[in-house]
Amino acid sequence: MNATLVAVALSLVSAAAYASAAVAQARLAERTEPGAGFLRLLGRGAWWWSVGLNAGGALLHVAALKYGPLTLVQPLGALTLVAAVPLGARAAGRRVTRIEWRGTILTLLGLGALLMTAGGTAPHETLSLPEALAVGAGTMAVVAGLSRPGARPGLRHAAASGITSGVASALTQTLTVSVTDHTGPLLSWSVVIVAVLVSAFAMSGLLLAQTAYRGGLGAPLAVVTLANPVAAAAIGLALLGERLQGGTISQVLALLGTAAAVRGVILLSRAQAGAPAATDRTVAEPERGTGSPTRVVIGSRGPLDQPTLHPESVRAPVGGP
Repeated sequence: MNATLVAVALSLVSAAAYASAAVAQARLAERTEPGAGFLRLLGRGAWWWSVGLNAGGALLHVAALKYGPLTLVQPLGALTLVAAVPLGARAAGRRVTRIEWRGTILTLLGLGALLMTAGGTAPHETLSLPEALAVGAGTMAVVAGLSRPGARPGLRHAAASGITSGVASALTQTLTVSVTDHTGPLLSWSVVIVAVLVSAFAMSGLLLAQTAYRGGLGAPLAVVTLANPVAAAAIGLALLGERLQGGTISQVLALLGTAAAVRGVILLSRAQAGAPAATDRTVAEPERGTGSPTRVVIGSRGPLDQPTLHPESVRAPVGGP
């Protein structure tokens, strides 16, 4: 079978796995209390299901890179957003809105433009240990700033998740090249430290995405999809000697792609803000033995994910005591 077709097939399945994981995380976030800690997540089967899907998507992505160049495989990874938005809408029992489609398409077009400007040669340069530690420290500082209390915590956590995942990818590239280059010892202090950083940032990205999806799926996933390649590209351009292809034309294309992607994220954010939320439903039930209605409110969520009944008012029967 043609190697390019194998890379495309693996990338498509990888995007589907990532999209399913994002939808599973979003549904879990809706059913989890805001104050629930990490230990409570460990007791949820849905959490481990999303972890497995993310791990499967990552392995498929690595396998796709074995058969196809980065310039082919990486843009196909953005199909996660295309698959996740309709999957999330279907899980919520609604249709995808026009604004969501427009935001998704603009985000993907912008990402495609950005990724087309990247170089397609195989990686040879690696981060030195001081550079890896500096990148790790800078990433932790940025994530700490984005995680501070304030407005739009979902989008800020999504940006932090995308940044940590992008940094983890860049460090993974350094780790892979260092191990397969055979120019030094297989296990050295630098390799072990970079491996620890990769694990920490990968898990941090997963947990930050879980908190971001509490505000919905579309806009946070768009921010994650945008921040991830931007963070990785920044490391490649600044520290690994990578350059944009095409000179001035590529720079203009990159700027246009950035503007389109930002516009798409804004549209998805507005669509999420205007989506019908799970509101309380008011129903009237007859009071037993009187025939008079008792008005109760059925809450959309209770402390144990069960409907809660809150008596609002009771109308006394006519002719009562």
